[in-house]
Amino acid sequence: MNRSSIHVGVLPAAGRGVRAYPRTVRIPKVLLEVAGKPLLQRNLELMRDRMGIRDIIVIVGHLASQVRELLGNGERFGVAVRYVEVADPAAGLAAGLCEVEKLVTEPFVTILGDELYLDSNHEDLLPPDEPWEAVCAVLETDDPQRIRKNYALDIEGGLIRRVEEKPEAVTNPYLGCGTYVFRPSIFAAIRATPPNPRSGRVELTDALATLIGAGQPLRPFMLAGDYFNINSVEDQNSANYLVRCREHQAYKVSVVIPAWNEAGSIGYVVRDFRPHVHEVVVADNNSTDGTAQVARDLGARVYSRALRGYGDALTFGMDQAEGDILVLVEADHSFRAKDLGKILEYMKDADMVIGTRTTRQMVEQGTNMKGLVRWANVLVGKIIEVLWWSQEPRFTDVGCTYRAIWRDVYLRIRDRLTGTGPEFAPEMMIEVLRQHRRVIEIPVSYYPRVAGASKHSANTYHLAKTASKMLRTIFRKRFLRG
Repeated sequence: MNRSSIHVGVLPAAGRGVRAYPRTVRIPKVLLEVAGKPLLQRNLELMRDRMGIRDIIVIVGHLASQVRELLGNGERFGVAVRYVEVADPAAGLAAGLCEVEKLVTEPFVTILGDELYLDSNHEDLLPPDEPWEAVCAVLETDDPQRIRKNYALDIEGGLIRRVEEKPEAVTNPYLGCGTYVFRPSIFAAIRATPPNPRSGRVELTDALATLIGAGQPLRPFMLAGDYFNINSVEDQNSANYLVRCREHQAYKVSVVIPAWNEAGSIGYVVRDFRPHVHEVVVADNNSTDGTAQVARDLGARVYSRALRGYGDALTFGMDQAEGDILVLVEADHSFRAKDLGKILEYMKDADMVIGTRTTRQMVEQGTNMKGLVRWANVLVGKIIEVLWWSQEPRFTDVGCTYRAIWRDVYLRIRDRLTGTGPEFAPEMMIEVLRQHRRVIEIPVSYYPRVAGASKHSANTYHLAKTASKMLRTIFRKRFLRG
């Protein structure tokens, strides 16, 4: 039998994912994203592209409607998707797998919906014309902790001789993964397997042991590339970091600058950032002092139109940007490109990176980041921390424009960004938190304005007005769900 004779794939996607709380409160674990793409979609594409499978059965349960909404009937992915819904997602993987028995009469591939494979060799999954009743993907690793989180195997003479779920003692480098090829005999093995004393339910690994005990041949498939079992928030963060590191050089970076009559400083900003990024985008609020021409002459893409303020300009600029990473800076040259590398490095590990101007050693003399302005930003940042405590944010500056966000994350929150003025800054932070995304704050250097004056904190009146707008937005987002 070769891989072209496997026509059916099964994607289990029913579990509650309790260990990935709080991110799985509102979305199924299989829809957690790594580098902007849901895990379940990645595995569907793996079946389609590496194994040529076009008939895919998805086992759904917890928040099933969201899985159905993503995949539909499979047409937009070039496959046919059928669904089997389990009544009790807590019954476990083996029980869910039995629900497809009436739909399959031939060998089928199963890939767990919450796993991530990178540069794998799934196209070679089936063994060459040998007797087998099941095939299990195996990754060699020198990290025994990874094996303890999955299952262990003993391999001898090309056969799997023993399997053990979450072993306490690890005796070899073989990590059992969630890719399998099964013959329909797996269903009888599941029914013949008693519940596991630790979990109280029938485990798929124990059903594999039942096959071994009955003398049925189980073959290992030695997996290439890398593999993650996404069980927790930290697993997702680690997977995101790895994928983003591998692909970081290919990502395009756009710098977005809101501008209104900034001819005296905009040139410094464009010259500073332009050599380090894919593009500089200037959202110009119909300046009358030549701001647009100065920026355009230095290589920026400039869009001029009537804008309602700071927030409206930033949103408009990000809408025009082409980059995978969107970096926001001021037009007054108070932020410098020397901090860009640091921000982009942290973007490997976060969905959004926020600068803070409250680290005194990095604030140059002559700025307004002192006294009441500094402590007002700290106070409002701590209010957001308290109101979104379960997300574990750490904020000391809500008004810092210097920040970066992944484009796919921005598109997720775009329709919920309504602030047109300075309230946009904390609103953007809050909406990323409400998506259960990772936000990291880092110190950035802060310099005196090259020209002009702050439009939001030039004096006590403007500061109070800005703080009032921010607080109204924060409390509305938290208590009115606006």
